[in-house]
Parts: sequence; structure tokens; C-alpha cells
Amino acid sequence: MNAAECLLSVGPDEATALECGADRITYRELRDSVRRAAGAWRELGLKVGERVIVFAPDSIEWVIAYLGAMWAGGVAIGVNPRLGLSDLAAILADSEVSYLWCEVDAAAGVVAMTSTLPTPPAVVSTEGDAGIAWAAALAGAAEIEPIQAVEESPALWIGTSGTTGIPKGVIHAHRVAVEPHSFAQRVLHLEAHDRLYSTSKLFFAYALANSLFAGLRLGAAIILDRERPTPERVQAMVARHRPTVLFTVPTLYNKMLQQGVASALRGCGVRHYMSAGEALPGRVRSAWEGATGQSIISGYGTSETLSLVLYCDDNSGLLRPTPLTSVRYIDGLDAHAPQRIWVHNPALALGYWRRPGAQADSFNDGWFSPGDIFLRAVGDVDRLEFAGRSDDMLKVSGQWVSTLWIEHALSEAGGDAIEQVAAVGVSTHDGLTAISVLAVALPGREDDARRRFEAAIDRLPKYRRPSWVHWVRELPLTATGKLQRSRLRETHDSAIAARELR
Repeated sequence: MNAAECLLSVGPDEATALECGADRITYRELRDSVRRAAGAWRELGLKVGERVIVFAPDSIEWVIAYLGAMWAGGVAIGVNPRLGLSDLAAILADSEVSYLWCEVDAAAGVVAMTSTLPTPPAVVSTEGDAGIAWAAALAGAAEIEPIQAVEESPALWIGTSGTTGIPKGVIHAHRVAVEPHSFAQRVLHLEAHDRLYSTSKLFFAYALANSLFAGLRLGAAIILDRERPTPERVQAMVARHRPTVLFTVPTLYNKMLQQGVASALRGCGVRHYMSAGEALPGRVRSAWEGATGQSIISGYGTSETLSLVLYCDDNSGLLRPTPLTSVRYIDGLDAHAPQRIWVHNPALALGYWRRPGAQADSFNDGWFSPGDIFLRAVGDVDRLEFAGRSDDMLKVSGQWVSTLWIEHALSEAGGDAIEQVAAVGVSTHDGLTAISVLAVALPGREDDARRRFEAAIDRLPKYRRPSWVHWVRELPLTATGKLQRSRLRETHDSAIAARELR
């Protein structure tokens, strides 16, 4: 099989496949363009199994280059185009890619950087003098048939988000393209007439699987955007492109509520609002339903699962497996103790690139265990409460406490006066475990946020009360905009040191 061929096997010829700004392309045109792009990759020397990085903002050309590499037998890797060149150099050195595709604006800097590497990839640029000219390669290329591979051979890589440390290269097989639309089809009931828009970008698993791959397998239209997502940008995109499904993240939902964009989306034609990437606070879900008249469905997935494997479509906050996902638990553990779980899904990755320790810890005989911790619901052990990473689950005064519980309680209390809140376990001077909270107040609402926090903390059980609350200007984020939890203790230490200097 070939993953790119599988993804493009459904869409009606004259139906819109992709839209980006004023540009659009039909499924017939997309299939022809991918065949030609594959021919160009082969003419440039791409061999079966060689890796190709696509380093550019989302666009129709991005999709063609990416799928063309897979069609030609290569392994496609989307990388955040906003990464600095030093970070990109580290990825290139680790992944040993053969080609890097970028736009003309980035080409000169990328070529200069790659020239310093021991084994530099060939740089392919959309236009211009720097690197190999992609436009010329396309013009001289013939359309080719897809290179067939066994379904377990590599088709693409995804980089982990790096929320807890150094990102890892996650290797996915060609079979990943067979059922990426199972959640969209069986839970959201999407069809070919739907229009999918993700504010997350295509280098991120959430957007790649649930918007692009699922949309293509449905024969639906996928809406792309080159620009960074802001509340105003989302409002403009919805008004212009009229999506029926919006995929975004809790932080952006909260900002749209704070800036009045949510209420402006009422009646805009969006049938489903999806959230993933982080846990969705109940306050945000309730406020969104009040503002738009529609609830948010929250999902859980990882770079290793690509597709969503757990979801919640009610107010309970409890997760259940998505279609085609199986969950198993560690034998011998108390059913209600916090624990890691094992999941199985057709989209599950083959494993990590050169991370044998992480591979042994997380993959076993076709099953994957995320580093996150879950609690089985009392009275319904088939549903799960997300409790964060293993080091987010703390024992304080003999009681289990998840830092996520603290975050959600304080976020709920802070309401529209809070931009972001994070909690982390730290050690006191006497070696005991305590909780530190780091919070970002909405500009101009600092006093209101402090008052709300103080009242909320007084209402918490004593063992859940933070020992420190630090008000900071910003929290550490990953390249994908997620909270970088591995740096929270460092942020706490810096705040403590700043206090001692006063």
C-alpha cells in the first residue's frame, strides 16, 4: 500500500479538497499535483525510505510536497516553520534527513545553516537562487504511480511536543492512512460535504490526523491557514470559509471567550467544536456553550497515537475510548489508583527514532502507554479522568492530588481575569511535597485575579492548597503552544529567587 494513495482514493474529482486564502484545489487537481510532485522527488534522487522535511507554513503547496514525498516512497516529516535555525539544525542532525523543502523566504538561511552540518540535506526551495528550485523540478517532472510498500513500513514522522523534555521522532507506518477518519465519521458524523478547519498547524499531530488525513479520507474540504491563530484570525477564517467543524485548543477557546469572539460565532454554521492538545477546563466548556449555544467535544491523543484515542462529549469531563481504540490496565493495581494505561489503535506508531529506553517504556506488542496518568471513574471504571503526567500526581499529607485539579479549580475561580494557570509539585526546605501555582492575569485585571484566587484557595481542602502562588508575565510554552511542564519547577525557583532579592 501507499499512505498518500490511500488518503487520496476517495474524494470526488470536482469536489474541493483544499482551500487556503483565495486558493483552492479540487481532488482531481490534488491527485495530479501529488503524482507530479512524486515524479519531481524521484527525479531529484529521493530513494525509498529516505526522509524529507517540509519546513514551511501551511499551504496547498505544503500538502502537495508532503504527500508527494510519501507517494514517491519517501518518509515525510512536517516541522514547525517558526523554529529557529539552531533548533532546526539539531533536528536535522538527529533525524538524518536527505531533503528539506522550504519556501523561498527561508531558503537562504536554511542553506547557510545546512552547509555547516557534517551531512547536510539537499535544500529544495519553492523559488529563487538558494537551493534546488522546486518549481523547475515540477515543470520537468512526469506524473508517476505510487510506490507500493508494506503497511508496516515507515511513511511519516511526527515530533513529540516536548512538553516534558526533548522532543522525540515518532515513526508512523503506511497503515496510518486507513482509518484516520473513524472518529470524524462515527462520533462527529462527518461526510463529504463537511468543511474542516484546524487552528493547529499541520506539523502537529492533532491537525494532521483529524483535519487533513480525516478530511481527505472523507472526501471533505480542508481549510488551511498560513497565519498564526488568534481570536480575531479565527473569526475571520470562519466568516470567510464557513467551516462546519473547528479543531482548536483550550487556550484559544478561552481567549475567544475573553475577547467576545465566541458569541460572534453563534449561528456561523459550525456544527462541531473540537478541543485537544490539553485538558479542557469545565469552566471553558460551560462558558462556550453559553456563548455559542454549542458544546465542545474534548479529545485526547498523542503524537504516538496520531489519532484521538479518548474523548468526552458531555459535562462530566470523563473520557472514553474512541472508535477502534482498546484500553487495558496494569494488572494488580487498585482499580481506582492513579495509573498509566495501555491503548491500541490502527494508527498507533511503530515507535521512536533512536530512543530505546523510551521505546521499551511506552511500546509493547502493538500497544502504547502514554506518560499520562488516569483515574478510573467511581461507579464507571470504563471511563477515565485525566490526571496529567506521572509527576503531576502528588501525594500531599497522605492524599493523592493532581496538579490539574488545582489548575482547573483556580482557573474556574479566576474566570475572565485569568489568562493561564499552572500548578507543579515542589519540595519544601524540610523535604516534603508541596504545591506551587504559577498564574498569568489578564492585563488590567491583576487585583481582581488575586482576590478570586485567594477566595478559591480558602475553599480548597487543606491538602490541595498551594504553598506558593507566583504571578508571572508568561508561562513557558512549547513550539506548538502547549504548556512546557518540564520547565515549571525552574519557573518556580526563579520566582522564589526574585522574592528573596526584594
